Formats: sequence, C-alpha cells, structure tokens
Amino acid sequence: MVSKRDVRVGGAVLALVAWITTITLLIAHQPEAGADSPSNLRDQLATALTTRDSDALANLVDYGGKDSGDFAKSYLAKLDSGEVREVAVQLAPDERQPTQAVVTGVRAQGERFSYPLALTEAKGRWKVAFTPPLP
Repeated sequence: MVSKRDVRVGGAVLALVAWITTITLLIAHQPEAGADSPSNLRDQLATALTTRDSDALANLVDYGGKDSGDFAKSYLAKLDSGEVREVAVQLAPDERQPTQAVVTGVRAQGERFSYPLALTEAKGRWKVAFTPPLP
C-alpha cells in the first residue's frame, strides 16, 4: 500500500526532475552571443547604444566571460554622463566585408565624435571589440 507521504515525496521528486530538465533545455537552446551578420551587428549595436540596453550591448561585445555585463553597464554609464545623443553605427571600410564598426554621435555641448571598433567573427557570430582595430 502506498502512503500519502510516499505520494508527496514522489511528486516532489518528479517536480524537481521536470524543473532541472526545463532549465537544462533553456540553457542548451540559448542563442550564441553576437549577431548573425555584420548588418545585424550594426543595427543591434546602434539600438543598444541608443536605448542604453546593457544586456544587448554585453551580448555584442567580444570581451569574454561574465565581465562583459559589467563592461557594458560601465560603458553606457559613460555615455549617459556625457549626455551622448544621435548615436549611429556604420560598417567600414565596406558594408559587404567590414572590419570595423564606426560609432558616431553628438555630445551634450553639440560636439560631434566618431570612433572605430574592430569587428570579430567566430563560428558565424559577429561581435565588436573595444580595442584599437587592426588596419
């Protein structure tokens, strides 16, 4: 004869197994970091910088590990403190075979700025590296 206690323990074990399976499947199906093309990287980077979305920026940064989230938050905080607006991103030197993403914008005093970021590609995923690009 099965007791109520055995039924509760069995139910708890099944719930735990279901929860672990669900988490494992969600992790396994997470999309890889980065964008699937240079043009998508350009668009996603421009959106992340304009909306100050640190999670989106961390997904695009070739920074590695858990530090990309901290880097993204810090970077966007600097944009906020400089009251940066009108951010745009262009691919260079060629849209079809880019090696850089050029970020442009306007600071609070109206001063325009521009700087290049190196592009990296690995396993079909594109990211930006906040290091000086190689010519």
